Amino acid sequence: MIDPFTTTFDAMDRLVGQLASGARATAASASGGMPLDLFRAGDHYVLTMDLPGVDPGTIDVSVEDRTLTIRAERSPRTDPDVQWLARERPSGTYARQLTVGRGLALDQISASYEDGVLSLTIPVAEEARPRRIEVAHRAGSSGAATQITAEAEPRTTEG
Repeated sequence: MIDPFTTTFDAMDRLVGQLASGARATAASASGGMPLDLFRAGDHYVLTMDLPGVDPGTIDVSVEDRTLTIRAERSPRTDPDVQWLARERPSGTYARQLTVGRGLALDQISASYEDGVLSLTIPVAEEARPRRIEVAHRAGSSGAATQITAEAEPRTTEG
């Protein structure tokens, strides 16, 4: 079966760690701003993404055509009575885009955020799921028909 998440992570990483300013973008990119795991479990894919310290109200997941975009914001600590000794944790707006192939039910994605981890469940479209096809077979001279069941390969097209 063709993986509906196109080729490699190269296509997905077009906007990894994009932040409001260029300097912050470099820091976020170097720190792996939005690392993810992706796996298939039966008839759906699961994408989990680390977003520690992100305000859940800033998380935006959207789909346009075959592009899945995830945005989130981590606000910097602003306390006028604080003298910073080290400040390595990047803040700002993070964005990541994934280009997905056909065969996914993009209108049925569900999302949750718990303990700093965003989880997306992306169902495989009904027409792309494996299915069984019955094949009628007429036995030689007896004229009796028998049913043979064959497993069909899932149909997905890339493009």
